[in-house]
Amino acid sequence: MDENFEIISDLLNPDEKESMTEAQWFDAISERVLWFLDNDKDMLLSFLYRLDIDEAKINQALMPFNEEPAHLILAGLILERQKQRLLTKNKIKVTPIKGWEY
Repeated sequence: MDENFEIISDLLNPDEKESMTEAQWFDAISERVLWFLDNDKDMLLSFLYRLDIDEAKINQALMPFNEEPAHLILAGLILERQKQRLLTKNKIKVTPIKGWEY
């Protein structure tokens, strides 16, 4: 397990006494990715783009010769990217701009 995952888990679930483990997050993400691969691949690719996941890594994950199924590789990419985003948000605090409360 990633050493920062406990911090990330607390950020995701600040009010939860028992938060999900990294493996549980991975399973939930992989199930959803599998659904999108089977039902709406275009929407999945749109989500991956919005998450700013490297296109080369996505293309590699979707290659048919991989030993691991595509949904598991993509779930790993999503989880890693989200962990990066949360750690960055935790490190860099942005003060709200006055008058932009909307």
